[in-house]
Amino acid sequence: MMRSLYSAVAGMQNHQTRMDVIGNNIANVNTTAFKRGRVNFQDMISQQMSGAAKPTDELGGVNPKEVGLGMNIASIDTIQTQGSLQTTGVQTDIAISGNGFFVMKAGEKSYFTRAGTFGVDKDGTLVNPGNGMKVQGWQAKDVGGQLVLNTSSQTEDLTIPVGSKIAARATTNVDYACNLDKRLPEIPQGASQADIQQSTWATEFKVYDNFGEEHTLNVSFTRVPGSQNQWQATVNVDPNAATATGTTVGLNGAAAGAGNTFLVNFDNLGKLSGVTDTAGNNSAPTGKVVLQASYAVAGANPENGAPARQTFNLNLGEIGSVRNTVTQFAEKSSTKAYQQDGFTMGYLENFKIDQSGSITGVYSNGANRLLGQIAMASFANQGGLEKAGENTYVQSNNSGVANVSVSGVAGKGKLIAGALEMSNVDLTEQFTDMIVTQRGFQASSKTIQTADTMLDTVLNLKR
Repeated sequence: MMRSLYSAVAGMQNHQTRMDVIGNNIANVNTTAFKRGRVNFQDMISQQMSGAAKPTDELGGVNPKEVGLGMNIASIDTIQTQGSLQTTGVQTDIAISGNGFFVMKAGEKSYFTRAGTFGVDKDGTLVNPGNGMKVQGWQAKDVGGQLVLNTSSQTEDLTIPVGSKIAARATTNVDYACNLDKRLPEIPQGASQADIQQSTWATEFKVYDNFGEEHTLNVSFTRVPGSQNQWQATVNVDPNAATATGTTVGLNGAAAGAGNTFLVNFDNLGKLSGVTDTAGNNSAPTGKVVLQASYAVAGANPENGAPARQTFNLNLGEIGSVRNTVTQFAEKSSTKAYQQDGFTMGYLENFKIDQSGSITGVYSNGANRLLGQIAMASFANQGGLEKAGENTYVQSNNSGVANVSVSGVAGKGKLIAGALEMSNVDLTEQFTDMIVTQRGFQASSKTIQTADTMLDTVLNLKR
């Protein structure tokens, strides 16, 4: 009977542990990204009173006789199932849809979490404002004027310098996609200015110099007299400026063109077939057509007695193509230059985070620049992570080494900005487990009471 007492005590103790886990689950029902725990029981070693016997010719087999000595806890699992996502509208709140963890740093120690309640501190560092841990990722680096993101390097603290300046950038590329109306009348010999104007399609676009000063790029296309498929293009930067900018254009560098005009040729299908500049240079028979234009920048320091010049590419599209290319169809002349890469100086006003974790800065001058990317970690056995408090986990001997990379790689999920993951605790399930646990605890206590009564009967035999 003493065995039954100890078995019942084990039952009470372990059901109490299960109740502790249930209570913790219920307490964290509204904790961001909390993962519920689950207790699994197993029976303890059994005392064998007699072993098993195999069948003989005369008798059948005999099963072993064993008395169980109670139960214990097999495991307390962390159930890493997905919690529901709740929209918050806060741009620095990030939820993970799928597997993976955010990587956090406190000093040199790494932590992992699914709670994306982030914010920016006074230095612009992306942190968890509840504990100050720093979000890890990769910061974009300026290499030769281009922002480069090296996600194969070690992770680092992410900084979003709201209010910082971005330097002005001169226009280096202007892309055209005009359609020149084939129905425009040819220019007759001795045509008046009005006749020429009717056969001309003029476009204007804004470009920028190294100072970030705005200039007007004017490119006009005029039908060549006596030609069905040829147009003359005239390029002028700031055509109405008080001081002429001396615009030149050519195929092999702006200096190759003796002037500011070039000829555009089309085939009989209305597609671009080639370009010839005033120096007689012809474009290649295939591929993209790129001319170089140059103009003087007023106010720049003189060099060798001449004003400094700004050069940019005029991209007319690809020969034989229609998409984003200058064409000649019997349709109203339309569109113009649709893209250029220059801008004035600006300030970082806002930022946005996409599903891959890329952080893009939005500047006051309309420019968007990649600032960095948030890192994610995955594990071979995420259930083996150890809880470290404050919604964080640390790596353990059985979790495996953290696989740190970008979203979507090695089974990692995607990131949802402006949302948070809710707890995966189901109150209905927890209350049901609470009732079952209570009954198990009560039953074990009844075993103790009954065994005590039986022992009392034995003690009273002598009376």
